[in-house]
Amino acid sequence: MAMGSQRFRDYSPDQDFLLPPSLREWLPQDHLANFISDVVDTLDLSEIIDTYDNSQGGQASFHPVMMVKLMLYAYCVGVPSSRRIEKSTHEVIPFRVLSANQHPDHDTISEFRKRHLVALSHIFLQVLELCREAGLVKLGHVALDGTKVKANASKHKAMSYDRMQKKTDELKAEIARLLAEAEATDETEDVRYGRGKRGDELPEELRFRERRLRKIEEAKQALEEEARKEAEAKPSAAGKPEAATVRPKPKAQRNFTDADSRIMKDGATKAFEQAFNGQVAVDSEYQVIVAAGVTQECNDKRQVEPMVERMKANLDGLCPKQMTLDNGYYSDENVKFLRQEGIDAYIATGRLKHGEVPPPVPRGRIPKGLTTKERMARKLRTVKGRCTYAKRKEIAEPAIGQIKEARGFRRFLLRGLEKVDAEWLIICLTHNLLKLFRWSWQPTPAG
Repeated sequence: MAMGSQRFRDYSPDQDFLLPPSLREWLPQDHLANFISDVVDTLDLSEIIDTYDNSQGGQASFHPVMMVKLMLYAYCVGVPSSRRIEKSTHEVIPFRVLSANQHPDHDTISEFRKRHLVALSHIFLQVLELCREAGLVKLGHVALDGTKVKANASKHKAMSYDRMQKKTDELKAEIARLLAEAEATDETEDVRYGRGKRGDELPEELRFRERRLRKIEEAKQALEEEARKEAEAKPSAAGKPEAATVRPKPKAQRNFTDADSRIMKDGATKAFEQAFNGQVAVDSEYQVIVAAGVTQECNDKRQVEPMVERMKANLDGLCPKQMTLDNGYYSDENVKFLRQEGIDAYIATGRLKHGEVPPPVPRGRIPKGLTTKERMARKLRTVKGRCTYAKRKEIAEPAIGQIKEARGFRRFLLRGLEKVDAEWLIICLTHNLLKLFRWSWQPTPAG
């Protein structure tokens, strides 16, 4: 209708463009996708690009730079699934812009991540250096914290060593019974029908139990090997025990889906999950993660030295002036180590019970004869100690909250400690990318 054409803007969804539009114009100039694209263009991706051999024939690969941009943007916005990334290149404008209207399928995306996982995790150092250049890292105060992240495995697929022992005996008895039944059936059929069967067919029930027995025996051997190594590592006045006498604890568990994961208690939900322990060292200035790693250990006590060493490696040997750590990290050895590194440490030595009145602020000189733990407890009760330790909740916990709550990262996609550690570094480097983006930092164009 003529009236309609006067009242409304022209709408012709089937109209072709005379000139192809610029993909960058589909998004605001200050959009995160454009920022990620510009940052990746400044990175050194030779570790990835150099693995491709152009001398061989075959179909050309998707450009690694485009794949890296897709991968980093996907982790930034909480869409790490390869299938969801593929779908997004068709339906979500930022993904379509970054892929330049190309659509790698989920197998290609998954294979790219698997093939270049270590190289992708190495980008953590390049992004951290950009944060340092932007002035977002001061190293005046660093907080260390850990969080339990679910493994890509069900806790119902785990079994204790004690249960393995019992299940092994049960399966062996069942296999013997099934073999005897199969032999009796063969003899009956030979009498009735003659010898026509090959004799090597196994009932599905028997094959299932044999596979199950094999998996359990492999898991048992792995637990026994871990127990043996642990026993050898411990000093003993009576000498090293014989390998045959070393046995895992009855409740020692192993998961059949991801053998490197462990049953851990989630500090927030108090539920027991099949998980890994993700560690972050966070700078106080802008909550930039300066070191990250993953451990199989539920307890944080043995993570102080490894995380400080990672931090030094990432920051050209530099250490922060102060560090705050919760009571899960306390040990006399950790206090001594941090002192030797020249770090003023504030480590909680315990927790106040609900309704418990905190001890009075200490005054005067430090009494003689205090143990290392008593001295640390006294230090945290001082006015300076309380103010310093209180900063921990403003530094590390928000960083973990942004990763798990805002971006929804609560479960690893990959399996195995090495792969999970690399994936955690990708998660943490994209956390730092988002810090740069929100700080309105602009990368210097390459060349």
